[in-house]
Amino acid sequence: MSMESIYEYGSRAGVWRILNLFKEFDVPVTIFAVALAIARNRELADYLVEQNYDICAHGFRWIDYQFVDEKTEREHIKDCISVLTEYLGKRPEGWYTGRNSPNTRKLIVEEGGFLYDSDTYDDDLPYWSNEFGAEKKHLIIPYTLDVNDMRFASPQGFNSGDQFFNYLKDTFDALYLEGEVSPKMMSVGMHARILGRPGRIMAMRRFLEYVKTFDNVWLCSRREIADHWYKNF
Repeated sequence: MSMESIYEYGSRAGVWRILNLFKEFDVPVTIFAVALAIARNRELADYLVEQNYDICAHGFRWIDYQFVDEKTEREHIKDCISVLTEYLGKRPEGWYTGRNSPNTRKLIVEEGGFLYDSDTYDDDLPYWSNEFGAEKKHLIIPYTLDVNDMRFASPQGFNSGDQFFNYLKDTFDALYLEGEVSPKMMSVGMHARILGRPGRIMAMRRFLEYVKTFDNVWLCSRREIADHWYKNF
């Protein structure tokens, strides 16, 4: 049971440390919200509503859907939408399962109401998927597993804040140089229980300080990216 307290650290302390940091730098973030986690943390839910955070649905529960039957997954998607709408006052417009199934994208498109999903890691830019027909064009905003604090908890990952900062910086520098020819998108994955630790948050502070010294960088939410893509592409 004590291992569960690692997750509780995220909800009690880590999430506030991260949100306060990004608020200090006036940088928007998108909250990947697991429905049951939001329902069990009313203080955080109310704060997200008050501050009008961008919300991307992150499933009803944090489970692996690889072998979950289609009927159950469809029900969980509906339950997720219902719970997040109840606690956050608005329907989520993005979707990211993480450990998705072969049916996930089809179910998201069938459900409707989503501007995009991020259940892929296959590009440096958003793109349109026509896998369900031209009349159901669906936007994909790829996510990231390499520029992600989860690597603090994986083999051959980050073992210090310096390593995380250097990886963030190198990724940004490469994409910024390429951006002189063609714009690029950089996503950063963060978890309250991981990056929210004091020994890791300073790496993100250093990175935000670094990025803020550059011109022609758009620091935005995933909803803003989606709006831009719908308007221009």
